[in-house]
Amino acid sequence: MAATSTVLSVESVSACYGKATAIANLSLDVREGEVVALLGANGSGKTTLLNTISGFLKPVSGTISLKGRRIAGLQPHQIVRLGVIQVSQMRDLFGDMSVIDNLELGATVVGGDPAGDLEAVFSYFPRLSERRDQRVRTLSGGEQQMVAIGRALMSRPQILMLDEPSGGLAPRFVDEIGRIVRVLKSEGKTMLVVEQNMALALGVADRCYVLRDGKIVRSAPVEEFAGIDHRELAKAFYL
Repeated sequence: MAATSTVLSVESVSACYGKATAIANLSLDVREGEVVALLGANGSGKTTLLNTISGFLKPVSGTISLKGRRIAGLQPHQIVRLGVIQVSQMRDLFGDMSVIDNLELGATVVGGDPAGDLEAVFSYFPRLSERRDQRVRTLSGGEQQMVAIGRALMSRPQILMLDEPSGGLAPRFVDEIGRIVRVLKSEGKTMLVVEQNMALALGVADRCYVLRDGKIVRSAPVEEFAGIDHRELAKAFYL
């Protein structure tokens, strides 16, 4: 993999909910064309980190930069327009709108003609092309996740952040999410992925950071996790 430059840099960032520290002195980076996975138990700070990067939570210290430009302190809509696109666990779709209308909303971030990007999304998710006029609330959870990722791609992200993309999905949709992440990776997309499914995360990532209690307790290329029993890894870092 040719990772030529740093897209996202998080340096010594701390963030709090009220007086409670959620992430503490946390540093990581994501390089161009790289997939980085964030692993850790519920409550370890993974989603908090994504929300801090996206501007929904203001850091109390440290810096966050996108291709060298500091973004900490900007409003969420400003960060989105710079190309930091997060797909949340809730997906945040408009259930009474059609698939195609939800997808086209993503293109409003960058403007221009969305037709080419729309066809690209349908090439990733042929199922969505078949359901383009269907209301999103009538779709399965897996199909809704496809819409959420597709809408994010319509925004032409500099970095795509996926928060638990396989959460609550049937195994066949988990496999589909893994497939699309690998396809996007092969096309040079830069991604930061929060994932509880260890097999999925280790199957798509170049590097992994493990969080516990708001701190990074291990960072390593994915190859260093090869051959480690997932149950033993969970005992070591999750429990």
